[in-house]
Amino acid sequence: MTDAHGPAPRTILRPGDVITRRDWPTEQGVRSVHVVRIGGAGMSAVARLALEAGLSVSGSDSQDGQFIAPLREAGARIGIGFDAALLAEDCDLVIVSTAVRADNPEVLAARERGIPVIHRAAALAGLLRERELIAVAGTHGKTTTTGMAVSALRGAGLDPAWALGAAVPDLGRNAGFGAEPGGSGPGGLAVVEADESDGSFLAFSPRAIVVTNLEPDHLDFHGDAETLTAAFDAFVDRLAPGGTLVVCTDDPGATALGERARARGLDVQGYGSEPAEDWALHAERSGARGAEVEVHGPDGPLELDLAVTGHHNVLNALGALAATAAADRTLEPTRLAAGLGTFTGASRRFDVAGTVGGVTVVDDYAHHPREVAATIAAARGIVQAQETPGRVLAVFQPHLFSRTRSFAADFARALDAADVAWVMPVYAAREDPDPTTTARTITDLARAELTPLDEAGQVLALVPAAARPGDLVLMLGAGDVVETTPALLEALDAAARGQA
Repeated sequence: MTDAHGPAPRTILRPGDVITRRDWPTEQGVRSVHVVRIGGAGMSAVARLALEAGLSVSGSDSQDGQFIAPLREAGARIGIGFDAALLAEDCDLVIVSTAVRADNPEVLAARERGIPVIHRAAALAGLLRERELIAVAGTHGKTTTTGMAVSALRGAGLDPAWALGAAVPDLGRNAGFGAEPGGSGPGGLAVVEADESDGSFLAFSPRAIVVTNLEPDHLDFHGDAETLTAAFDAFVDRLAPGGTLVVCTDDPGATALGERARARGLDVQGYGSEPAEDWALHAERSGARGAEVEVHGPDGPLELDLAVTGHHNVLNALGALAATAAADRTLEPTRLAAGLGTFTGASRRFDVAGTVGGVTVVDDYAHHPREVAATIAAARGIVQAQETPGRVLAVFQPHLFSRTRSFAADFARALDAADVAWVMPVYAAREDPDPTTTARTITDLARAELTPLDEAGQVLALVPAAARPGDLVLMLGAGDVVETTPALLEALDAAARGQA
């Protein structure tokens, strides 16, 4: 099946084995919702907005997690383990993610009771239906750019709603209708992280879309790069009348997306390193504590003083600046820029976990080859700028067997840029085990010192033995590698005391 732009995009929004309705019910009032896998970053954002909208919220997950306790404190009723009894008698709507299967007992109970089941993106669109949306899409950089856009709008004096897929300390929570729970009115702007992984970003009709990059990923769902690209084209076509597409022209995929959109008569703005861009990066000075940036925008030169480092974050900031300015043309770019300067980063985006014995340990969510390469490059810049230069050590946990198979050679090349690197066992996430895909699927293709691990615990012996003062250790991945970090800091401390 094809459309005018190529293969028809796949989307989990279509009613099927799990979804029974593709949108938020508006013909009758929704007062009570149940969120399956409520502990996930994206699902907890939906639950948070539902609570702030005054709805009764229940939910479930297979295990406890960082988002569950705050939701309980806010009034959600949450069970650990999936059980049909968790659905309230007056439940009006069940909300699921792509990871929820058709045989989930709560989904089965909803079907038996005739309760509509919708995807989380459709729920977000429904909860934010009275807002004009800024949607942030792309293979990487979505969470950071979304958080930056919220900070920029706050700097300009607005109080936007937002929803994103990670904790952002600057914002206090991963979703909300305003800076204070329940403190913002129904109108205005909202910034959402738009997920391409399952085509669900087609639930939104944004005022502005920013695409940070577009390259193959999530092929376990889309099947091939052409179908993924078709999904982005379809998403762009959902721009609200008079809306603007903002693309990073340093990225070939995003650039091509913008060219196709412009050919269809849509308003497109570009940001990047070329002087001719609408938002052109003129100069950049990045260091361990942030970046000073000079930008040439539509209204002239502009200076950004960012609290985050790395060229990729400079580009993310330009994307946030361009999208917020496009969404509301009355906003002063200087005030948006001042707001960007208050953003200190999203959780697990180059988070410094600690420094022990002169060795710094950083947690980062990088799980695609380009993200891994960008994070290693940022770390390289930091250790080279130190008074005593150090090395970059990387511990990488592959995420999904399908992604590991598809990008094994690219992961190997990215990790080759570290001085020493280890690859942990693959984190399955939503996929069934695949014994043919392991850490060695990557390490066998490497040229540098890249060691496969059979279990996570090996990190606690190998890294302290290799690390020396001045080194920076990266803990990379979207799975549970972060849970190893505290024990690694303890192991590094023990090694340092043993050598004293």
